[in-house]
Amino acid sequence: MTLHIASREVNGVIVLALNGRVVLGEESSTLREKVKDLLAAGKKKIVLNMEKLDYIDSSGVGMLVAVYHTAKSRGASLVLCHLGSHFQEMLQITKLLTVFDTYQTEADALRSLAK
Repeated sequence: MTLHIASREVNGVIVLALNGRVVLGEESSTLREKVKDLLAAGKKKIVLNMEKLDYIDSSGVGMLVAVYHTAKSRGASLVLCHLGSHFQEMLQITKLLTVFDTYQTEADALRSLAK
């Protein structure tokens, strides 16, 4: 299953709703390029909604770390929401929960970036 990314803007915040899998290959590249394009366009607030993400492998996690650092280095904020138990556990085991700003709901993520 490929990765589908639905993009919309809510009060100046870009929400990327991910549907499918983030694994080594085209899926990771697609998401990385999408975030890079948003940053190049001057977008500074990005939410990755993981609610419909079926699976993420270690390459996908590595790519998320890379785009997070790219966003931070450009003065942008990138937050995650709707992680699901498997991905939440993966981030906890790898100590990456301390790196990412994560939220239970998209509304919470949007509120955090509205400040």
